[in-house]
Amino acid sequence: MTTTSSPVLCVGETMALVTPSSTGRLRTAAAFTLDVGGAESNVAAHLAALGRRSVWFSRLGDDELGRRVSDTLTSRGVDLTPVIYDPEAPTGVYFKDPGHGVLYHRRGSAASRLSTADADALDLSPYGLVHLSGITPALSAAAAAFIDRLMARAREAHLPVSFDVNFRAALWPREEAAQALLALARRADVVFVGRDEAELLWGTSTAAAVRDFLDGTPTLVIKDGDVGATEFTGDQHVFEPAIPTEVVEVVGAGDAFAAGYLAALLDGGDSSARLTAGHRRAALTLQTTTDFMDEGASA
Repeated sequence: MTTTSSPVLCVGETMALVTPSSTGRLRTAAAFTLDVGGAESNVAAHLAALGRRSVWFSRLGDDELGRRVSDTLTSRGVDLTPVIYDPEAPTGVYFKDPGHGVLYHRRGSAASRLSTADADALDLSPYGLVHLSGITPALSAAAAAFIDRLMARAREAHLPVSFDVNFRAALWPREEAAQALLALARRADVVFVGRDEAELLWGTSTAAAVRDFLDGTPTLVIKDGDVGATEFTGDQHVFEPAIPTEVVEVVGAGDAFAAGYLAALLDGGDSSARLTAGHRRAALTLQTTTDFMDEGASA
């Protein structure tokens, strides 16, 4: 992939995010923060913080939470020009229970109404890369068809696609997800997947086994938590250890990693620089209960 200054298009659902203001449990916390969170918009926000132009697309409810999502992402430097505000469906909400996962309230959300018509209406000409994740096809049959059409259009436009597998067990059965996510991963130019995630989906217990499973993927990045990450490009592979970090909450760190990696990739960095940039960005997010933290906020 060549160096490009064209904006990155990130596509997928973003919800209002309610999280305890401290690191305590959801049921015992006395104060909460209302933020926003979504895998693809997290990537867009981190890219913007790293100086890359980023655009986010999805559907939001034409409601106060949708406007809050819009205002927050705009304040983080993300361009929301193509976003559709749906008057007939709400903006989704999710709650973080630090150290114990998340609770979703997103059934029937505006983003679940993404359609092939939405994919056809998107102007892809300004972009240098499209970033998607495996969350979107789990939202609904219409959203799955949307992703399929968008990937086909990107291929026709010779536009590279970055795909984060992002399996969410709360959204669909593992057996169904395994087949669908594999098919999408095999169509992408850059794929991010956790080693443990790949083992759960496809029974591949090592980075090398994942590579054998996705041997046609031009660039494959396998993340292994606090151990590190391995990039496979062609017959070559490079490993970079994770940055030791005091972890507050892990949710969102994978999105931060993807953004750091993609920014370095688009800047022409080599494999080691790309992986290191991903680790550096992930380390910031691991230090907060929200999905986004910029360098200045961690000082």
